[in-house]
Amino acid sequence: MFETISNSLSSAIKRIRFRDDEKALKKALTELKKSLLKADVHHKVVKELLKRVELETKQAGIGRDNFLKALQKGLTEILEAPGKKGFVFAPKPPTVVLMTGLQGSGKTTTAGKLAYYLKLRKKKVLLVAADLQRLAAVEQLRQLAQQIEVDIYADEGERDPVAVVQKALSKGREELYDAIIIDTAGRLAIDEKLMEELRKVKEVANPDEVFYVADSLTGQDAVRSASRFNEEVGITGVILTKFDGDSKGGVALSIAHQIGVPLRFIGTGEKMPDLETFIPERIVGRLMGAGDIESLAEKTAAVIDEKKAKELNKKIAKGKFNFEDFLEQLESIKKMGNLKSLISMIPGMGNMAKAIKDLDLENSQEIKKIKAMINSMTPKERKDPDLVLKNSSRKRRIAKGAGLSIQEVNKILKQFNNAAKFAKKFAGKKGMQDLNNMMKQLGGGPFGGFPR
Repeated sequence: MFETISNSLSSAIKRIRFRDDEKALKKALTELKKSLLKADVHHKVVKELLKRVELETKQAGIGRDNFLKALQKGLTEILEAPGKKGFVFAPKPPTVVLMTGLQGSGKTTTAGKLAYYLKLRKKKVLLVAADLQRLAAVEQLRQLAQQIEVDIYADEGERDPVAVVQKALSKGREELYDAIIIDTAGRLAIDEKLMEELRKVKEVANPDEVFYVADSLTGQDAVRSASRFNEEVGITGVILTKFDGDSKGGVALSIAHQIGVPLRFIGTGEKMPDLETFIPERIVGRLMGAGDIESLAEKTAAVIDEKKAKELNKKIAKGKFNFEDFLEQLESIKKMGNLKSLISMIPGMGNMAKAIKDLDLENSQEIKKIKAMINSMTPKERKDPDLVLKNSSRKRRIAKGAGLSIQEVNKILKQFNNAAKFAKKFAGKKGMQDLNNMMKQLGGGPFGGFPR
């Protein structure tokens, strides 16, 4: 997601060798400055970062490794801001979250994404429709709640958002919700009426978190508006949306440092799973090609049941992986969100992530064909792949039922067979050792090794 910045770092690092002089360091810093400014990082942030990197590199001795370490440290420090990281629950439930922002920033959608993020982590969530200014806001939130199957509190007859919030909080506490997410009204521009309404809602809600939702496509305007909201209302974190668009990414490096409030999440796509926690040291790892295995593990753990995973591993090891398992794994992958973003978390896979286009797993034609084929099978066939793999008449019947050609069915069956063989190879301890060794070999990244 930080493709432009990652490329900028790469071109700067190429200017310096493993042992070098001040002239080479100056060239590397000049290249870094040009690239970061082009990526829309604020000039004051760039100036401070360059100063830190230069000082650290000179103290340690000019060379590529020390430059990398200084850059890693400098980026992490710039991205850090006093406050929490990711989502932090209140000591006593429910955790109350107030969503704020300008109209058009993606605030209502982000409220739904945050609810989905918590639901995947087995939390009971209540969405609150307190945006009574925009005509479609309540209906939009209702549709999102239905889509992700979480509860919503809405009162179309009430025109006072304070009253809506009061009733929703009573419901949330009585019915033992883990989190209450309140969607508030936005405006096309910051005005006193908006701020006064927010102050009243905040006073009644007494939220544990006040998230400001900023549109990353607006660049430095997002920083200015977040700063104003922080001054007028007080915010505890920022969520940047539309990071899958044409954003240069620089605003993510600037915003926390400039307003002194941590960046907590980033929206990386239009789907409900496309919300990522922003943890500085992990993001720096991705920027510098070392991936982000911790975030990938967290995403995987949220959508894959550990008990089921162990059972599946045993089935795979015994060669009993079937079509029902195959379909279940496809559904799990869909819940993980943006594939391009997931690949960028794997060490050494940053360049592959850049090369692929965003793949919409939910609307993928290939996945639709696979599902159609499996749904055309009998329960017995789904549980015993050999019945289909070795029987032409069954293949013809399945193809007809799925609206596919026999060639398409054969192609999918071949993919399934290869997937089953590959999975069996990596099932058990020996396979995991092979996989770990492969991951270590990939871990160098595009910068010839990441300092740890």
